[in-house]
Amino acid sequence: MKKIQMLIDGEWIGDQNDQWIDVIDPASGKLTTQIVRGDNAHADRAVQASKNALKSSTWKSVKPFERGQLLQDTARYVRENAEELARLESLDTGKPIGQANADIEAAARYFEFYGGLADKVFGDTIPIEENLVNFTTIEPIGVTLHIVPWNYPIQITARSVAAAIATGNAVIVKSSEDTPLTTNFLAEWFNEKLPKGVFQHVTGYGAEIGAALSSHPGVDQITFTGSVPTGIAVMKAAADNVVPVTLELGGKSPNVVFKDADLDRAVPSIVNSILQNAGQTCSAGSRLLVDESIADELLERIKERFSGIKVGPPSHNADVGPIINEKQYKRILAMLGSIDKNANVLAGGKAVQVKGYENGFYISPAIIEASSHSDFFVQEEIFGPVLSVIRFTSVEEAIDLANDTPYGLVAGVWTKDIDRAHYAASRIDSGQVFINSYGAAGGVQMPFGGYKKSGIGREKSHLAVQNYIQIKNTAIQLQL
Repeated sequence: MKKIQMLIDGEWIGDQNDQWIDVIDPASGKLTTQIVRGDNAHADRAVQASKNALKSSTWKSVKPFERGQLLQDTARYVRENAEELARLESLDTGKPIGQANADIEAAARYFEFYGGLADKVFGDTIPIEENLVNFTTIEPIGVTLHIVPWNYPIQITARSVAAAIATGNAVIVKSSEDTPLTTNFLAEWFNEKLPKGVFQHVTGYGAEIGAALSSHPGVDQITFTGSVPTGIAVMKAAADNVVPVTLELGGKSPNVVFKDADLDRAVPSIVNSILQNAGQTCSAGSRLLVDESIADELLERIKERFSGIKVGPPSHNADVGPIINEKQYKRILAMLGSIDKNANVLAGGKAVQVKGYENGFYISPAIIEASSHSDFFVQEEIFGPVLSVIRFTSVEEAIDLANDTPYGLVAGVWTKDIDRAHYAASRIDSGQVFINSYGAAGGVQMPFGGYKKSGIGREKSHLAVQNYIQIKNTAIQLQL
């Protein structure tokens, strides 16, 4: 078993003097590897190394187009090693290998996209008055901290790291204690290609090294993806140092199906949106809002799809893999066990034993028709393969229901009526609205972020570079 060391200041850190954390394969419950339990001293050393890298002429002298070429090379490297990276991602998360393959390609696209953008982040000249030349220049924001969750480790690492490196920053990645493997793979690559301190990978518990980094006065910007409570804690820590944050905190996203929807198109998309990565997706389509007149037909079609779903480890070519860890597994089962008897459980929601993988964390995908939209499983993010169903009778009611949660990340609207589609999309409080689809392959070019408690700021697309830059205004008074 190869242990995962941290990469700090160009050195691999982790020996017999450090504490180590077990990393468990969610598919089998067996030990995968161990990571260093990072502490305050590790955090401080990483931040200082990043500061030194930013000051050094070595990194400053790298031209924007050269940063772009490095990221393009990284995209090629990811694709050349796609099979191994998908294996590692699947081992870390338990997701089916087909989904892991899609994640690797998405990561490559992030590096490719921001590689192409690196020398196209421009300042402006601004007309003020005669004999005054005024212009803006773009500078890196500095030391950027990237706190990455366990559900899409390589994708989420790539999407923010690529934008930060493209704009000349030094980055510190804190991977989840559950999923360090693919970030470590990238760290080995960047350690060979970048000056020391420009890319660093630290490991450990969020409450320890994650908190130490979030509150460190040497960090200049934080990108965090995860739960609302942890996001609030990160934001409070950043506020003490007046540090900007980009937060992506989850959702309770609806698929809104009107009576004229094309169900042949809608059903597979709705099913995939809740079963992708065993429902462990911030943008999962976890609420189904359906017109009363077609509800019975739609639910029968979805139940039929669910009946053919295979739950199991990646080695079984399953449709739905395990829950990430025992804690999350028990939490989901406890939530399912406390559902009010007035709710109608149409399918699933039980622990699943897989032969040969009895210690894995498997749950059968559930469909639950709620008695009220205020039911906790409709309002709260379960982060598992659980689809909540509510019926509506009018367009206005559908929009009110879509907006009736603390979140606003993604929504799907299903209708053949273009007027109804635009009307609903303009009134749903959501960072992304898809019409007659749900999600996009990678969605690299699309701004991604939420309303309300789904977060602050936008990732993906050209807009993401704004998270990692400072804008300096210079005014020159001409003396004639």
